[in-house]
Amino acid sequence: MLNNESLLEGFHSLHNSHDNPTYNRGCNDYSYNNTKETASLPTAIKQQEKSKSSNISNKSDITCTTTSTYPKNVEEAIKQRLAKSLSFDSDNSDDLDSAFYVGDLGELHCQHLKWKSLLPRIEPFYAVKCNPDPVAIKYLASLGVGFDCASKTELQQVINSGANANQIIYAQPTKQPSFLHYAAQNNISLMTFDSKEELYKINELYPKAKLVLRILVDDTHSAIPLGRKYGAPLKSIESLLQLAKELKLNVVGVSFHVGSGCTNAEAFYHAVVRARHVFDQAKALGYTFDLLDVGGGFNESTVVHGTTFEKVAAVLGPAVDEMFPSKNVRVIAEPGRYYVGGPAYTLCVGIVGRRTVEEDNDGGSHQIDQDNKNRKYMYYLNDGFYGSFLMPSLDKIKLSFKVLRKNGEYFYGRQLKEDEEKRYSCTIWGPTGCSLDCIISDALLPELNVGDWLYIENFGAYTATAATTFNGFEKAKIIHANTHQN
Repeated sequence: MLNNESLLEGFHSLHNSHDNPTYNRGCNDYSYNNTKETASLPTAIKQQEKSKSSNISNKSDITCTTTSTYPKNVEEAIKQRLAKSLSFDSDNSDDLDSAFYVGDLGELHCQHLKWKSLLPRIEPFYAVKCNPDPVAIKYLASLGVGFDCASKTELQQVINSGANANQIIYAQPTKQPSFLHYAAQNNISLMTFDSKEELYKINELYPKAKLVLRILVDDTHSAIPLGRKYGAPLKSIESLLQLAKELKLNVVGVSFHVGSGCTNAEAFYHAVVRARHVFDQAKALGYTFDLLDVGGGFNESTVVHGTTFEKVAAVLGPAVDEMFPSKNVRVIAEPGRYYVGGPAYTLCVGIVGRRTVEEDNDGGSHQIDQDNKNRKYMYYLNDGFYGSFLMPSLDKIKLSFKVLRKNGEYFYGRQLKEDEEKRYSCTIWGPTGCSLDCIISDALLPELNVGDWLYIENFGAYTATAATTFNGFEKAKIIHANTHQN
C-alpha cells in the first residue's frame, strides 16, 4: 500500500515534468460548432471531431448569462486592485494590501468550449473541491456545467448559485448522515456508493436516491491514486447489486476515477472497458443502467507534454462510443483542475517585510544594513504556507514567482529593465509567527522592497480551497476579470 510520502513524491514528479510549458491559445481555437480546428491538434483528434460534428450543439447553447462588469483582462484587474492599496483612507484599509487572486472567467469559458469540442458526448460536472470560487461556480452553472459535490457545504453553494438539483452528483461514496438528509430535502438524488454499509445508510435516509456504483479501476498511472480509499472491487459487484435489489434501491449506473494527475491516457480506455463489464453484470441481474460517470484525472491546459487533455480525449471519446454505442446511456465526467488549474487564476502577493543578511565564514548569518556583494534577503509575504501555498507546498510543486510591481512600476507579462535583472539569493516567508511558514528557502529574485508585489500564474487548483486562517491571517480574496467579453 502506498503511504502519504510516496503519494506526494508522485505529485512532485508529475508537476516538475510540466515546468515552463509553452502555452499560447485563445478561445477561438475550439469553436463549439466545430467550424474551426486548431492546427496543433493530433490527427486522431481531428478525425474524432469530424465523425462527431453532427452531434455537437450550436455555440449559442452555452451563452453565459453572467454580467460582463469585470475588467477585460487580468492586468487591468490587478492594476485596479493595487491602486487601492496605495491609500488607507477607506473603511477597509486593513484589506487593501492583502494578497489576492485574479480569476479569469474568460479562461473558464475557453476551457468549456474546448471540452465540448473534443468530448461532445460527455457532460462535465465540475469538481467543486478543486476551487469553490462562488463567482466561478455561478459562471460555470450559466454555461450548463454540472457539479461534483462531496459535502453539505458544497451542495448548498451550488444550489445557491442557481444550479438545479439535476446538475449535481453527490460523488462521495461515504456520506455523513446529516449531509445525506440535506440531499434528500433538496431532491439531490444522484449519488455514488461502493459498500454494503452505505446502501443500508441510504436505504434508511434517502431510499428514493438514484445510485451510482463507484468501481475500482487501475489508477497506478496517476500522481495520487484514489483506489486505496474508494471503489468497489469487481469481486464485490454482484453482492452489492443483489443487496440493492433486495432493499429496492434504484441503482442507475457506474462511476470510476483513474486517479488525480493521470499520466497514461490508456487508463481511461481500460476503465471504460471495466465499466462495460459491470453494466453487463447488472443487466444479468435485472438492472438497466443508463449513466456512466468517467470521473476526473484530466490535466490543465498548461500541460502541453505527456498526457494532455487532447490525448485523453482522443482515447476516451472513442472508447465510450465503442463500449456504449447506445445514446440512451448518459455520460458525465468530474473535471476539476482542467478548468481552474491553468491560466484561469493568478495569485498576487505583496512584500510586507524584508531582512538583509550575509553569510558568516562558519555558515551562519546575521543581519546587515549596508550593501554587500554577498548579501541575501529574507522576504515576508502577505500569504504563506498556511494560506494559498499549503497544498502546493505539501505536493512539492515547483513555484515560480514573477515581479508584478517594483518601485511603483508594473511588470505584469514583461521583463524587468536591464539594471533591475540582477538576482539575489533569498528566502520567502509567509506572514505567520510559525517558522514552518516558509514558502521557498532558496529562491532567486531581484532586490525588492516593502510595498513591491510578486505574482504566480496557473495557481487555481487546490490553492484557495485548502487555505487556513491560522494566526488570524485571512484567506486571499478573489477578484475577477473576463477576457471573453465582447
